[in-house]
Amino acid sequence: MEIYNSTNNDIDEIFRLYKIATDFQKTKFTVHWPEFDKSLIEAEIAENRQWKITIDGKIACIWAIAFSDPQIWENRNTDPAIYIHRITTNPDFRGQNLVEQIVKWANDFARANNKQFVRMDTVGDNPGLINYYTRCGFDFLGLSKLQNTTGLPAHYDNATVSLFQITVEN
Repeated sequence: MEIYNSTNNDIDEIFRLYKIATDFQKTKFTVHWPEFDKSLIEAEIAENRQWKITIDGKIACIWAIAFSDPQIWENRNTDPAIYIHRITTNPDFRGQNLVEQIVKWANDFARANNKQFVRMDTVGDNPGLINYYTRCGFDFLGLSKLQNTTGLPAHYDNATVSLFQITVEN
């Protein structure tokens, strides 16, 4: 298992995995991911903020990070943090605790970049996801009604989000 930045050569696979994840979300939840704009993914790749886990040369999992997330985290956005978005696991690799690997990586990455927190959000009040992410090491900080979603992906429109955080140990 290796963790690398995604490249432009990965874009087709990234969108294939997003489609699989969105199709799954549609079977379980009323809110699901929209089709993401290719320019968003290209920008994340260019800025080294799109990541992947590879296993035996195949992409097993992808995610993106941000260093600022003011519309979701509001006044907490001034804290030194990295923000994880859009974790997506290749169905061929489910059950391999890849989110735990991302959490370990994120802690190391945050520490190396002088960040105090690793943060994440999910749309809605989903007890299953809340339990899962707390088992992976996140503290559940509660629900927050988003005030300004201009420019955010469509699934954030008029949304309440669950907020998660890990305090990075030095």
